[in-house]
Amino acid sequence: MKLITKSILVAVLGAATLTSIAQDAGRPERREGGPRRGGSPVVAALDADKDGEISAPEIANAKVALLTLDKNNDGALTAEELHPARPARPDGAPAPDGARPPRDGAGPDGAGKRPVPPVMAALDKNGDGSLDATEIAGASAALATLDKNGDGKLTREELRPARPEGAPDGAPEGGRGHGGPGGPEGKKGPRGQRPPAGE
Repeated sequence: MKLITKSILVAVLGAATLTSIAQDAGRPERREGGPRRGGSPVVAALDADKDGEISAPEIANAKVALLTLDKNNDGALTAEELHPARPARPDGAPAPDGARPPRDGAGPDGAGKRPVPPVMAALDKNGDGSLDATEIAGASAALATLDKNGDGKLTREELRPARPEGAPDGAPEGGRGHGGPGGPEGKKGPRGQRPPAGE
């Protein structure tokens, strides 16, 4: 009986291992410390060592790093160069359009408006969504304005958008609150049910 139990256990563990290997084989490889999917190409270009922070030497090299995004070599960065089109999906289907709300706030009263990331807000002085030669030349000084703690580098916290007004204390920056279906207080009804309106 023990032999049968051990054989079943080995078979189950083997099947789980093969399933895990098969799932990993279908995922695109990502370098450790590299930019995450959907990350800013600007931050990816500035963060040469891919550690998630922009060090003092990386700030000093900002102009050169930004010009690596200049595909047409005109000395400026267009909106298309700053936010290239999403690549096609592995199955050959085009990437979905409109997956993210526009930054300009196309909805009523700006509904659906995404905040401009701090790095882009600092670099794009005139707010036109592109970087001209003057803005690129002043990139190091512009980035230095984001260094709130004065340590000479930009930490992950300094690179994140500020918490929106009215967000509850303790809510992560970027506007998402804590809690599950019940909201910031975490009120939850029985599994699979929402709490009654007004609670």
